[in-house]
Amino acid sequence: MAEGPKRSLAALGWNQPFEQALAALGSPGLVPARVAAQYTHLYRVWTEDADLLGSMVGRFRVEAESPADYPVVGDWVAVAARPAEGSATIEAVLPRRSRFVRKVAGDHLQEQVVAANVDTVFLVCGLDGDFNPRRIERALVLAQESGAQPVVILSKADLCQEVPARLAEVERLAPGVPVHAVSCRSGAGLADFEHHMGPGSTVALLGSSGVGKSTLINTLLGEDRLKTQAVRRQDSRGRHTTSHRELFLLPSGALMIDTPGIRELQLWSEGSAVRDTFDEVAELAESCAFRDCRHQTEPECAVVAAVGAGRLAEERLLSYRKLQGESEALARRRDVFARQAEKRRWRSIHKSLRHLKPRG
Repeated sequence: MAEGPKRSLAALGWNQPFEQALAALGSPGLVPARVAAQYTHLYRVWTEDADLLGSMVGRFRVEAESPADYPVVGDWVAVAARPAEGSATIEAVLPRRSRFVRKVAGDHLQEQVVAANVDTVFLVCGLDGDFNPRRIERALVLAQESGAQPVVILSKADLCQEVPARLAEVERLAPGVPVHAVSCRSGAGLADFEHHMGPGSTVALLGSSGVGKSTLINTLLGEDRLKTQAVRRQDSRGRHTTSHRELFLLPSGALMIDTPGIRELQLWSEGSAVRDTFDEVAELAESCAFRDCRHQTEPECAVVAAVGAGRLAEERLLSYRKLQGESEALARRRDVFARQAEKRRWRSIHKSLRHLKPRG
């Protein structure tokens, strides 16, 4: 594992800001590496000339404010490399220039970083029985906050008889976002989004199980490197074929991050991300009679009036209400959690002070 292909750091996405961040650590013995795969307790990292198996230095778990500070696929890390042993110790995570974050599944209030240092996020949705515009809207909200450019990929176009209508539908709910319909089976549409994958750029694939992410990567790699499975016939849902996040270097020179299918995409974002995703709702809201209008039963609501006049789809408004409500509820929970943490911190300080003996 130690010996890897000789490649420039620039080909892996290295740039001047990362160089400056590494120098600021003041540890000349450390070398830069990119996290290429994430397992339960280990990482595969790529240096300029070696593929190594890395583990976090022990102080990571003590100094990290949350698990979101741990390395993830796409991160640039500073490592103490031992090429002869095929191993490395991860000493630090360099500041991320973008990160795709969601709330962890369930009720636990914690963020999960799915991928880091991504230039473009491919939001993949199948044009089969699992086509879901509302899921696309939810993913767009998270992409809006990530710092990466979202691109919607509508896969399995060969299984859909209404491709132009589906394209138009998604383009309406994602104004300004590139939308591409593709078929890996026939090759249709694949050349249309090649310009999003320039040499040294990083793309992350996100979508639920069965949408064709692994098939798309195999097609772009030019070989069947990833395992694929057929979806269930009754609902077009798939089983997980990707068990961990992994970075691939494509023949084009771009880097692509594959992720396991995400069944529960919970928001971890401020309200501005929802407003930016639903910019036509935000624009209509400027004409509402009340500045704090929630676009439900308030009088003289321009948004509700637009739905009645057929200028805004009712499904679009319902989706906005749902996602905005989730964002606001999350903000309240985070505020309560922060106050409770602050109280615990001061209780700990006061308890420590009581045990100090006065001098004299």
